[in-house]
Amino acid sequence: MNQHNITIEARFCPEILERILRVIRHRGFHICSMNMNITESNNINLALTVSSQRPLDLLCSQLTKLADVAGIQVLQQHQQKEKLQFMSAFGAM
Repeated sequence: MNQHNITIEARFCPEILERILRVIRHRGFHICSMNMNITESNNINLALTVSSQRPLDLLCSQLTKLADVAGIQVLQQHQQKEKLQFMSAFGAM
């Protein structure tokens, strides 16, 4: 899975967080972590780590279409390889 760190600046209103989360879910991304701060100018800064096999441009283009979103910045991208380890429940034979 590809992980991406993005920040979103938006005008604070009660429904903006719900709208952002809905777009993230509908575009096939999963939220790994989220941090939100309200600024003195009545805006929010939302720092997210999202993961998906889909291209990040798909998500960013949809988020910028939201009326209250002022800007999106991609901070860094990671390639994360999932490792599965299988352990025998019976031990070595």
